[in-house]
Amino acid sequence: MSRGIIRTTFVAIAACMAIGTEGKTYDSYRGLVTAGYQGWFNAPDDGAGRGWYHYRGRDGFRPGSTNVDLWPDVSEYEKLYDTPFTFDDGTVARLPSPYDYSTVDTHFRWMKKYGLDGVFMQRFVGEVSNPSGKRHFNQVLDHAMRAANKYGRAVCIMYDLSGQDKRVAERLLADIDEVSRTHSLMDHGRNPSYLHHNGRPLVVVWGVGFSDRRKYGLDEAQAIVSGLRERGYSIMLGVPTYWRQLRDDTEPDPRLHDIIRQCDILMPWFVGRYDERSYPAFRHLIPEDMAWCREHDIDYAPLCFPGFSWRNMHYPREATHIPRHAGSFFRMQLDYCLESGAEMLYIAMFDEIDEGTAIFKTARRVPTATPGSTFVPLDEGIGSDHYLKLAGRAAKRLKKNLKRRR
Repeated sequence: MSRGIIRTTFVAIAACMAIGTEGKTYDSYRGLVTAGYQGWFNAPDDGAGRGWYHYRGRDGFRPGSTNVDLWPDVSEYEKLYDTPFTFDDGTVARLPSPYDYSTVDTHFRWMKKYGLDGVFMQRFVGEVSNPSGKRHFNQVLDHAMRAANKYGRAVCIMYDLSGQDKRVAERLLADIDEVSRTHSLMDHGRNPSYLHHNGRPLVVVWGVGFSDRRKYGLDEAQAIVSGLRERGYSIMLGVPTYWRQLRDDTEPDPRLHDIIRQCDILMPWFVGRYDERSYPAFRHLIPEDMAWCREHDIDYAPLCFPGFSWRNMHYPREATHIPRHAGSFFRMQLDYCLESGAEMLYIAMFDEIDEGTAIFKTARRVPTATPGSTFVPLDEGIGSDHYLKLAGRAAKRLKKNLKRRR
C-alpha cells in the first residue's frame, strides 16, 4: 500500500471518529430493510484517474455509447461533472461521483430522511485485486463508514465474486483482513454502524452456486465460508433463484446445501426473473424458501427490485426492460414479502443505474436521446424520491410486524 493510500485511509478514519455518531448500534439484520450500494461510478476529474468508469459504454462515454439507462436527479449534489451529453435546450448534462465524500454523504442523508436502514457496500473481488479498483473502492468505503456513523445507518461489506477464478478465496480473505484492521469490524464500540448478526460482524458473499460456467466453484466457496468462520464473522450468502431445487440457474450439486447450512443468512437473487405480470406465478418460491431456512435454522432475506433496464449496455441485442409502472411493481414485491413473514429485506439496488434497478433519486428530464443511448425517464406522476419513500414505508411496516409477533 502506498503512503498516499495509507494517509488517505488515516484521514478518513480520523474524520469518522471526530464527527461523532448518533450512538446507534446495529446488532442484527432482523427488522432492517437495506439496499445494495454499488458506488462504482467515476468522472474524469474526480481524482481517481479512472475516467467515466461504469458510465461509459463500448466506445467511451458519449451520445451513442453508455452503460447506464437511468439518469440521476442531480439537484441536491454538492459536486458535479460536465458530461458529453446535453438536454434538448442545449445545456450540458452533469453527473456525480461517489469518489467525492459529498456524494456519499448525500446518499446516506437520504437514507436517514426516508427511513432506509442502511446499505451493503458492494466490494468486487476483481476490482479490489488491482491498484486502481482498490484505491477507488477503499475511498468509497471510507466515505460510507463515515456517513453511516454520522447518520446512524447500518453498513456492511458485500463481496461480489463475479469474474473470479480459483484464487478468489485467498484474495477475498486477504481483503477482509485489511478492511477489518482499517475499519475495526470486530470492535462494535469503535464502529457501531457496522452490521452484526448472531453476535458477530456480518460479511456477505454473493455469487455462490450459479450454473453459468464460472471459473471458481463450490470448493472455493467452501474455502471462503470456512475462512470467514475461522475469523469470527457471521455470513450471508447470495445464491441463485433456484438454489433449493438445484436447477435452472443453479449448479445441480447438493454440496451447495451443505455450504448454505454453514451460513447465517440466505439471499437468493431474483433480479430479472419476473415482471409485474409474471410475479404472482413466481412468488410461491419465497414462503417455500423461508420454510426450508427455518427448518435449518437459517435466516432468510428475500430480494425486491423496482424494475430493470439494460438497453444501453446491450444495445441493440438483449435490450431487456422490466417496467416499473410508477412503483406498483416494487410495491407488489414489498407487500408480498412482508405479508409472508419476512424478518429482513434486501433491495437491489440503491444506485444501480447500469441495470436500471436504482431506488435513489432519478430524473424525469433526461439528456437528448440518440441511437444506442436512450435513457429511461422517471415515470410521470411521481417524485424522484418515490422509491426511497416506498422502501422507507416497508421498513416501518417490517418493524411493526416484528413488534406484533413478540
